[in-house]
Amino acid sequence: MSAQAPESPTAIERVFYPPSPEPWGRRALLSPLTALSWPYAAAVRLRGALYDLGMLRAERVEGLRVISVGNLNVGGTGKTPAVLHLAELLVREGRKVGILTRGYGRRSQEPLTFTGAESLPPVEDAGDEPLLLASRCPSVRIFVNADRVSSAWRARDDYGLDTVLLDDGFQHRRLARDENLVVVDEAVGLGNGHMLPRGPLREPASSLRRATLLWVRTSTPPCATASPIVSRAGEAPRAPFDARALGLPAEGEGLPRVRARYGPSAWVDPSGGLHPTEALSGQGVLALAGLGRPGGFLKTLRSLGVEVLDAALFPDHHRFTVDELRDVEARAAKLGAVKVVTTEKDAVRLPVGFLAWKVRLGVDVLEGESHLRRALGLSGASADL
Repeated sequence: MSAQAPESPTAIERVFYPPSPEPWGRRALLSPLTALSWPYAAAVRLRGALYDLGMLRAERVEGLRVISVGNLNVGGTGKTPAVLHLAELLVREGRKVGILTRGYGRRSQEPLTFTGAESLPPVEDAGDEPLLLASRCPSVRIFVNADRVSSAWRARDDYGLDTVLLDDGFQHRRLARDENLVVVDEAVGLGNGHMLPRGPLREPASSLRRATLLWVRTSTPPCATASPIVSRAGEAPRAPFDARALGLPAEGEGLPRVRARYGPSAWVDPSGGLHPTEALSGQGVLALAGLGRPGGFLKTLRSLGVEVLDAALFPDHHRFTVDELRDVEARAAKLGAVKVVTTEKDAVRLPVGFLAWKVRLGVDVLEGESHLRRALGLSGASADL
């Protein structure tokens, strides 16, 4: 657990997303991680080549539209809010929708399927993100199974669905898809440009050539100039998500994009009641999170006008123990924090009776609405905003 200043990024964030090009001494210090990334990168490239050459084949489920939503970075790009937005849009358009997910971090390997209108399984069996998706989209059927090809067949044959969202599906190439949406956070881009464990990338940047649509997360209006993003170590900073700098086709050259702004839409109290975003303005809080990039959550809290007195930060998908939560409550009481605040995804992993307020994020599509509707297979694509 982190016991650092509330506004400080975690150690991993400082390595993966440095605020400026890394000096020679820092690169030398991190050289063991660079060496460890080489075999991982080689394995990823080999697997990709086998699919590209047709030696490994993806299985297609005819009659089912499969839309993959994924990313290159490990954690924290805003994939889950994008999936929620797409699911809600498809439901409004009358589609029979399912979400196929692995259920990262769950203890059980038993395939599960449920909706938010049904009795939900425990988080230990389903994972946090599937339960969040079900609670936010109760009419969407959730399939939790590492074998997402099997889930796709069930979605079509057992439940008569016509569209599924393949959650975190960019690297899951066994299931053929109609569209490959890739989420990129404009604030950090591809980080330091290195692959795991030296950097945040699960695949090389060149893999984005498989994408059919880029979903660019932004916290700024379309005409605003965002902060520079650090490119590979030792190189000069580049403009926010410069496709050409990455050797990718720009929009208009075969790679359309959606630009979506994320922001808090409401506070959710421990009983599930919704409150306006200014409800806790000026109050002292303790932030609790288990995220890949908790710095974004802390920034969101500051934008809501709360005073973050301390932050209890854990690894992504962390299962909070009784002792850890008692410590959080004790720290909050000692500091005079009025409330413990967390994310909706983290709240799923909290025990009944632990009183925490949750930040609900909303998504506004600023540009590329027509591209999005085309990718979802919706008629009457509207003009770009």
